[in-house]
Amino acid sequence: MSSRIIQFGTSRFLQAHAAFFVHEARQSGQDVGPITVVQVSGASSRSGRVGAFGNAEGYPVIIRGMEGGQPVDRTVQVTSVDHGLSALEHWDELSKLFAEEAEFVISNTGDTGYQTWPEEDGFGAARQVPRSFPAKLAALLVKRWQISARPLVILPCELVTGNGRILKQAVIDCAKLNALPAEFFTWLDEHVAFAETLVDRIVSEPIEPIGAVAEPYALWAIKRAPGVRLPCNHPSIVLTDDLEPYERLKLHILNLGHTVLAEIWQRENRPADETVRAILADREIRARLDALYQNEVLPGFAANGLGDDAKAYVATTLDRFLNPFLDHRIADIAQHHGEKVARRIRTFLDWADKADEPLDAPVLKEITARYSPIEAAP
Repeated sequence: MSSRIIQFGTSRFLQAHAAFFVHEARQSGQDVGPITVVQVSGASSRSGRVGAFGNAEGYPVIIRGMEGGQPVDRTVQVTSVDHGLSALEHWDELSKLFAEEAEFVISNTGDTGYQTWPEEDGFGAARQVPRSFPAKLAALLVKRWQISARPLVILPCELVTGNGRILKQAVIDCAKLNALPAEFFTWLDEHVAFAETLVDRIVSEPIEPIGAVAEPYALWAIKRAPGVRLPCNHPSIVLTDDLEPYERLKLHILNLGHTVLAEIWQRENRPADETVRAILADREIRARLDALYQNEVLPGFAANGLGDDAKAYVATTLDRFLNPFLDHRIADIAQHHGEKVARRIRTFLDWADKADEPLDAPVLKEITARYSPIEAAP
């Protein structure tokens, strides 16, 4: 039986994360994959990338950074992906693979990947391809239910808290829009496991047409739930009963730090091509970030019983920020900045304020005050 993985999203991140882990698992002798990468939208700028996934020689991922106090600089030729498809151009082939061969689904469709368009998300007509990712997934699940009705594990990697739960609801809404029978929803609930996951790895540079430069650190935390299985065994993949500590540490330390630096970069007219490492070479800005972590972030974690974990994660995060091999452009981090302020900073303040005493966080509160909740809503 095939153990094929269908990956929605052609992102550099997944090339150096999930597909990388699957490659290393296959190299160790595990029966997992191969992966089919699917371009979800019709963006012509990525069409060359889709075709490149069919190269039997794979693509390079360069791992650069510090690990255990020692420099790491190695190249891995990732061969876990056997081909790429466009959802719009190869819908019939994708439907067949999804219905008959897929064991796992992985997705990373961006900050607005779960958005739907009810007026364009119908899929009742023959070969009609709906617009949104949740509707495409719903249509493919209907095909699977009709043809094989085999169980399936879906592992969304979008940086959304409760990503599996939210994606499942979006799929249900799209299925209801298309008037599916009750039997489909019963099968979906009993045989399709939408996992909640958290991913973490800095992927800083693209390699054309596919490939990436990434840091050694990597994490894929997957919440244990009925029907949820790991796609493979790998040191960077964790199955856990509680995802929240991993989410809070990444979102409110690493991601929050990135967004604070992006705010400084924008407000203070820093160089357009400045990197995280370069901005932190400015002693005054490094001191501001250190003080922010010490005085505003760590107390919030301590109030929620995660003080020791947060202190260790701050140290790891600063090492990652200062990775001498990675050129992580702040201009890239600053994309969708208002949404990131809401998700990374405003939610931290809300969480910290639920503890015994209100958090004294003047810098973070000043940043959030510049973005109204409506403008910054994720």
